[in-house]
Amino acid sequence: MKLVLKIVVSILVIFVLVAAGGMFFLTRGLDTVGSVELEGVDLSSVEDGIYMGQYDVGRWTNQVNVTIEDHKIIDIEIVEDVLFPRTQLTAGMISKIIEEQNTNIDGISGATVTSKAYLKAIENALKE
Repeated sequence: MKLVLKIVVSILVIFVLVAAGGMFFLTRGLDTVGSVELEGVDLSSVEDGIYMGQYDVGRWTNQVNVTIEDHKIIDIEIVEDVLFPRTQLTAGMISKIIEEQNTNIDGISGATVTSKAYLKAIENALKE
């Protein structure tokens, strides 16, 4: 009986440690990305070309290529996606950026932090 109790307690301890580690991993960087300041972009000084930008914070790390023609954003390609991508939301956000010609847009509801990570990578591409 004591052996069974020790096994059950050991399994519970392992489960709690794995759950705590998972929560730490999933939330690491959440406050940093959530509070990132988006500045928008001034496309009037950006020459034609493809610009690479990245944002590197925990599971929200991503890399994009932004194509500019005639001082307009014509394409945004996700080169390295965040750890848990939400493709439909990202596609909607990219369409909105291209339509508005700026990164100063509202985040996608339900994916605000992920949106900010992509928007910052796009800003980084166009500011460097």
